[in-house]
Amino acid sequence: MQLSGADILIKSLHETGVEVVFGYPGGAALHIYDAMYRQDDVKHYLVRHEQGATHAADGYARSTGKPGVVLVTSGPGVTNAVTGIATAYMDSIPMVVISAQVMTPLIGGDAFQEVDAVGVTRPIVKHNFLIKNVDDVAATMKKAFHIATTGRPGPVVVDVPKDITAQVTEYVWPEDVDIRSYPSTPDADVNQVKKAVDALLASRRPVIYSGGGVLLSGAEEELVELVRLLGYPCTNTLMGLGAFPYDDPLFIGMLGMHGTYESNMAMHDADLILSVGARFDDRITGETSTFAPNATIIHIDIDPAQIAKNIPTEIPVVGDAKQVLQAMLARLRKAKAKPDAAAIKQWWKIIEAWQAKNSYAYDDSDIEVIKPQFVVQKLHEITGGNAFVTSDVGQHQMFAAQFYGFNKTRRWINSGGLGTMGFGLPSAMGVQVAHPDADVACVTGEGSIVMCIQELSTCKQYDLPIKVINLNNRYLGMVRQWQEFFYDRRYSNSYMDSIPDFVKLAEAYGHVGMQITKPSDVEGALKEAFAMKDRLVFMDFITDQKENVYPMIAAGKPHNEMHMRPDFESGGKAGNEEK
Repeated sequence: MQLSGADILIKSLHETGVEVVFGYPGGAALHIYDAMYRQDDVKHYLVRHEQGATHAADGYARSTGKPGVVLVTSGPGVTNAVTGIATAYMDSIPMVVISAQVMTPLIGGDAFQEVDAVGVTRPIVKHNFLIKNVDDVAATMKKAFHIATTGRPGPVVVDVPKDITAQVTEYVWPEDVDIRSYPSTPDADVNQVKKAVDALLASRRPVIYSGGGVLLSGAEEELVELVRLLGYPCTNTLMGLGAFPYDDPLFIGMLGMHGTYESNMAMHDADLILSVGARFDDRITGETSTFAPNATIIHIDIDPAQIAKNIPTEIPVVGDAKQVLQAMLARLRKAKAKPDAAAIKQWWKIIEAWQAKNSYAYDDSDIEVIKPQFVVQKLHEITGGNAFVTSDVGQHQMFAAQFYGFNKTRRWINSGGLGTMGFGLPSAMGVQVAHPDADVACVTGEGSIVMCIQELSTCKQYDLPIKVINLNNRYLGMVRQWQEFFYDRRYSNSYMDSIPDFVKLAEAYGHVGMQITKPSDVEGALKEAFAMKDRLVFMDFITDQKENVYPMIAAGKPHNEMHMRPDFESGGKAGNEEK
């Protein structure tokens, strides 16, 4: 069957099971868009900015486990997508980005809307391709999806010159993928698994520390079984929330810069840490030289490059998290040795004393001012904890992570590694497309939402009934918090001097807008909004300007030194005493 390169591209998407593409057309991509027009197997969603396309594909991927797909034109089309590609790369999200390119003879000649897409994206992709022959289109696309979805997932860019999309060749879909030097996922070394299990059983102050890799590998059930079998405390990273139920008595909360007092103290005092699918990034470790000073580290990761990258590891286990945990569970069930019950009981007494301090407590005595924590708590209550929650980065992200309470996997959709403002709304679009009947809440801030607010137009075009919860404190909240703590309250360029009327703005895009100023109106507004199953509702909550996220580990500080709320009494740093 003779097909054009453009038709082969679209057919390749169908062959790989793709149902949805997010994109924006342009001159170099027109043959591809014409091919898209002539078929019905793949649906295209027209965004309003290429960054929105990548974030939407990202949200789709995070909430489904399937690869997100993006289609952009050359030049500014691909450079506009860079932020979203980098976001996916940092969080190991499977994505395939098809970027159109100027015609092959023009490459390197500074043609109109030409940019070196391969060069620009090389540091932020798992791999990229420039197709130079129409006969390579099908095979390249199959390779791209294979690379994006296997091993440690990540984004792959396929750059396709316009003349290649116009040329015609015989269509042959390859049966196999042959990629020289591409590593297959190794089976976990049985000796390392044995060492890990033996160390776990011998520990007296253990902590199980899980990250986003648990969700990516689908190892949630195995993680829960392991934790409950041992009876050990479990903590999640920001990216790992939902892998272990928040209301399970063995869960000690999120850890890291804005984690619970008990999780951070437990990590600091542990004699053993089992890390599953987490990479010991700086937001978790604080000062690496003082991180878990007395702990033996067991690190399970599919990417060997991550093991001992930041923290020395005594027992490395390279492999898929699900497979490794299954192997550990099998050995644990057969093991004659058991955990030291008395030691573990004493360890839990210490942890429970830390838990009793209630490090997430906040002052809600002012009945005239809305606390952002209260809004998120009510959001959880009204949605039954079943909503998909997206966010950007900053205070609102942390309040959502701290107070929503995730019991289900793949419900927390946020930019963890890159920390991308503007991520919340377009990623919510991708989630809503993937789950049309689900409640999707975008918890955002007035600084983040305006970065991709044009996607309200996309939401209107495709009737995406997202609920936007804008925690509006009239500041770049996290910037202001750092300036308060560490810059003697010199609020340099963190105050939003000109904020749009979000109600009018939402209405201008054809949506429902609400402004909520009193705590007594929060619950009613949320109930009213979520009752509108077929409308996007933009809720502008006017929140306390001075509210901070606690606890907080300052950059370069160990886990046991945290900024706590001013009335917190502990051995840690309290309030804003450290400047």
